[in-house]
Amino acid sequence: MSSLTHFDEHGQAHMVDVAAKASTHRIAVARGNIAMLPTTLAIIESGTAKKGDVLGIARIAGIQAAKKTSDLIPLCHPLALTRVAVEFSSHHATASHPSHVTCTATVETVGPTGVEMEALIATQVALLTIYDMCKAVDRGMIINDVKLLEKHGGKSGSFVAR
Repeated sequence: MSSLTHFDEHGQAHMVDVAAKASTHRIAVARGNIAMLPTTLAIIESGTAKKGDVLGIARIAGIQAAKKTSDLIPLCHPLALTRVAVEFSSHHATASHPSHVTCTATVETVGPTGVEMEALIATQVALLTIYDMCKAVDRGMIINDVKLLEKHGGKSGSFVAR
């Protein structure tokens, strides 16, 4: 494993200098879930939540969050994103899994640093927005399994989760 890049030779935190890095097309995909009661999923799917279109608003929140990542994570660079896509899929309860919504965020840029954090932030905020919009009927929702699925571009090449 390489050394941590956000610390200098004296162990002090710093923003990584990316000035000499080549601008390349960079893509990151992250995914996470929010588990909920079957009745909560039914409300989301039917569009009858009192606060409105849950997934539509969560999608916009995820996109907005990706654009604000450097405001939330202190050592992230502000990036000019070329694409942010936030998608959802619903899953009804089975014997082994509760009802849940899966969020997948894909973020792209052309630049000297990657967009992994932007994809992860988009996923988390989209899922938190679902929680916020549905908490009146289900405070027991659980956000879980948020992870980077893949990233492409840059000197380190590609990563695909197993």
